Amino acid sequence: MMTRKRKRLVLIGAAMGVIGAAMALVLFALRDNVVFFYSPTELVQKAIKPGTSLRIGGLVKKDTVVKTADQKVTFVVTDLKEEVTVTYEGQLPDLFREGQGVVIEGALAAPGQFRATTVLAKHDE
Repeated sequence: MMTRKRKRLVLIGAAMGVIGAAMALVLFALRDNVVFFYSPTELVQKAIKPGTSLRIGGLVKKDTVVKTADQKVTFVVTDLKEEVTVTYEGQLPDLFREGQGVVIEGALAAPGQFRATTVLAKHDE
C-alpha cells in the first residue's frame, strides 16, 4: 500500500516527466526558428524557398550601394563566401555603411535576391 508521501512523489515525478516532454517537443519544433539570422552561405546551403520571411546578416559589400531619389536602395550583403542582392525602400539607419555589418528582415524574392522590410545596422562595439 502506498503512503501519502509516496503518492505525492509519484505525482510530482509524473508531472515533471510531462513538462519535460512538452519542452522537448517545443524545442524540437522551433529548432530552425531559434536562429537570429542566416548568412548568405546558409541561404544557399538550405535552399530556402522564395517568399519565405526571414532574417539575413552579413557585411555590406563595398561599392554596391545604389540609392535612388525615391528612397529605394540596392546593395549586396556578403559573408565573404556567398552574396545576396538586397532591395529596400525607406530610410536607412544612421550606422549603415559599406563594409559594416547588417541584419536585414524581409523575404527571399528569388535565389540570391532579398526584398528587405527592415534594415538594422550593427556597430563594432
